[in-house]
This record gives sequence, C-alpha cells and structure tokens, in this order.
Amino acid sequence: MLLPHHHTTRVRILRTQPAGEMERADVVAVEEPLEIRLRQRDAGTRREHSIAVTMRTPGHDFELAAGFLYSEGIVRERADIERITYCEGTAPQEYNIVNVDLRPGMTFDEARLLRHFYITSSCGVCGKASLEALEVQGCTSLPAGEPLVDAGVIQSLPSALHDAQTDFQRTGGVHAAALFDHAGRLVCLREDVGRHNAVDKVVGERLLEGALPLSGHIMMVSGRTSFEILQKSLVAQVPIVISVGAPSSLAVDLARNFGMTLVGFTSDEGFNVYADSGRIVRG
Repeated sequence: MLLPHHHTTRVRILRTQPAGEMERADVVAVEEPLEIRLRQRDAGTRREHSIAVTMRTPGHDFELAAGFLYSEGIVRERADIERITYCEGTAPQEYNIVNVDLRPGMTFDEARLLRHFYITSSCGVCGKASLEALEVQGCTSLPAGEPLVDAGVIQSLPSALHDAQTDFQRTGGVHAAALFDHAGRLVCLREDVGRHNAVDKVVGERLLEGALPLSGHIMMVSGRTSFEILQKSLVAQVPIVISVGAPSSLAVDLARNFGMTLVGFTSDEGFNVYADSGRIVRG
C-alpha cells in the first residue's frame, strides 16, 4: 500500500548569530507537485483528464483533490466520487499523482477543464482578476444572521489555530485552515505550503465525510485572506471567514456581494470586520 511522503524534512543549515556561526540541523516544510487526474466511465468507455497540478505539502492528498473538484463545481456531493487512489506504478511520481474516479455515467461541463490549471503554492489559481471572470455559478447570498457568534469566540480563535498547527510549530513555513463551529470548537484543521490548498483539504475532508454544506461554521485561515479563499468558502456555504491578516479588495467585494461575514487582523485584543457584522454578537 502506498503511503504519502512526509510533511517535513531535515536539512543542514549555517546559523549566524552575534556569538559566531555554527552548522546545525533544521526542519523545513516539504513542497512537491500533485497532479490531479479525473477518470470517467460511461457505457464501457473510459476517459482520463489531467486537470490540475498544484504545489503542495504532501499529506491529505485525497482531501485536497476532492476539495479542489468541489470548489470548481466539477463534483457536487460525496456520491459523485467513486474512489480516489494514488497512481501506482509511476515511480518516482506515484505519491504525486492522484486519480479521482467519478461515479459511472456522471457528466460535467468539460469546458471547465480547458483552463488546465497550474496552481502555485503562493498565489493559488492565477488569472481570476474579477468577480465576473470567476463566474461563481449557482452561488446565492447566504442567509443573514446565521449563525450568531460571540466576539469573544472570534478573539479566541487565533490561539486555538496556533496551538493546533503542529507542522508550523516545527517549520514556521506552512499555512493553516481550520473549521470551527459557532461556539469555537475545532472541527478540522489542515496545513499546507499553500493557503488555498489548506482550505481545499478542509472542504475535501468534510465532503468525503458527507458533511457538506458548512452553514453554521467558521473558516479560520492563517495569513491574509484572498479572493480564492472566499470563493472556496462560498461554494461550501461557509458564512464566516476569519484571518489573522488582511483581506484583499476582491475578497471584501465577494464577501459583501454574497452576504458573508469577513473578519481580519484577528487577535485576542480585537479584530476588523470588513463585511456583514450582523452575525457577530458584541458586549
């Protein structure tokens, strides 16, 4: 049985400090490509599409593939995916290729595949310059005032996120996405060199568990909040997105257009609300 590569690896470094220089071991996050291949069976015909290559931290690769397909609208529910496997027999790349078999007879808009995604760990899917270019299909505004979250809960989330980031504590080199319920209880956390990958892993984990949509939940991300993170959260119907850093202008636009609560610069001392403060209970 194939096992994915490690999340981290050791390297030798030269440490420079006022007392002098010394060689020592250090731990860094692993970054490797993952190719996602989509396979269909219909009336005895089998087709295969290579639809994405992303630079990611190995681990939870099946969740990453499932979350990516969901956020792009290729799959809509757990039943659309028959199975997910590594591509055995393709050494040395066998851990870096994932096959997603769709349920027999399932169809989808193949025009979506023409973009042939290449995703970098730093910026996500590039070229989505506006709301119009993204074409968020089938998404409607989320119900107002649901759920209600206490401001104190929001201020507690950065420390809860940090405490659960085991790979970050070892390397300082990965992002995290975490799903919390409205009371601040951790549901799922994933880490990755790409913040968008971490979100896909969280959404994919919930998809494979049959636990979508994510209404009533909070998505918390490390670093800044990009348009793409808001888009992925919207597709999963997450009403509240919180980050420890700043949002982009397009992230703010998307949140305001679809009735999402967007919070940034979150700490135990306070936070900024960029969209829909109506879900936050203060005082």
